[in-house]
Amino acid sequence: MSILIDQDTAMLMVGITGKQGRIHCKRTLESGSKLLAGVAPGKGGKKVEGVPVFETVAEAREVFPEIESAMVIVPKEFVRDAALQALNDGIKLLVIITEFVPVMDALQIVHEAKKLGAKVVGPNTIGVISPGKSKLGIMPDYIYGKGHIGIISRSGTLTHETASNLTFKGFGLSTCVGIGGDSIIGMNHADVIEMFARDDDTDALVLIGEIGGTSEEMAAAKIKELKLKKPVCAYIAGRYAPENKRMGHAGAIVSGGMGTVKSKIAALEDAGVVVCPTLGKIVEFIDEYNTRTSGRLKSLEPRVD
Repeated sequence: MSILIDQDTAMLMVGITGKQGRIHCKRTLESGSKLLAGVAPGKGGKKVEGVPVFETVAEAREVFPEIESAMVIVPKEFVRDAALQALNDGIKLLVIITEFVPVMDALQIVHEAKKLGAKVVGPNTIGVISPGKSKLGIMPDYIYGKGHIGIISRSGTLTHETASNLTFKGFGLSTCVGIGGDSIIGMNHADVIEMFARDDDTDALVLIGEIGGTSEEMAAAKIKELKLKKPVCAYIAGRYAPENKRMGHAGAIVSGGMGTVKSKIAALEDAGVVVCPTLGKIVEFIDEYNTRTSGRLKSLEPRVD
């Protein structure tokens, strides 16, 4: 199993005819994912890398009714309308790659998704990947080996580095979810932890967080609530960031003593999470756990290209 997506996930891309859309259309197809359609108003009837382009999501789903997942990769001023159209036309998993989406637009999208029973990943995300099965995002899939470790991260770059480090050492991934770096996002760490807790294909979890917001504290509370038995380690970026100064991501800002590295580490450690001071220590934690449990993670399946 995996969470959110698998080898049978049929998807479309909103914004497929743009520069980035064309690039990631090609890369998505090369990954073996089932990208069946694209959407670009005014460009209906065209094709990108052999993928048919439609005027609307509704038109695309008339031809490919199995599509229930979509990736939005359009300029920020068009994200709200594109996302709302997709959700109202039957998309149940929406990944929003675009960053700098206006807060009120993001709030409206998240509210609409909850009303319709859909899931939103992002905005400002690299997306979701289940290595060897499918990806709905913009990550380089060749550095993501297939295995049984789940990653939940606010940072795309740190996700890439962690996935690459684990894969190189022979510890692959079940699913990696980039929840997004904006202040308003569709899913937080806790939401994804709940899914991983039920996933038989995931034997260990890695959380990557940063200053700002309360996602990591909510993750700690969820771990305690679930009495999660799977080992969890975490890394929190921004240890030396000054207060009230945004550091990279829109959501990475400490204000009024909330969202600090100290508060996040304290909450996670109280929940039994091992907090690693560096990304390299994540690999050491996984390796040590594997040794300590007589190879419990030995069934990991690194992909060899």
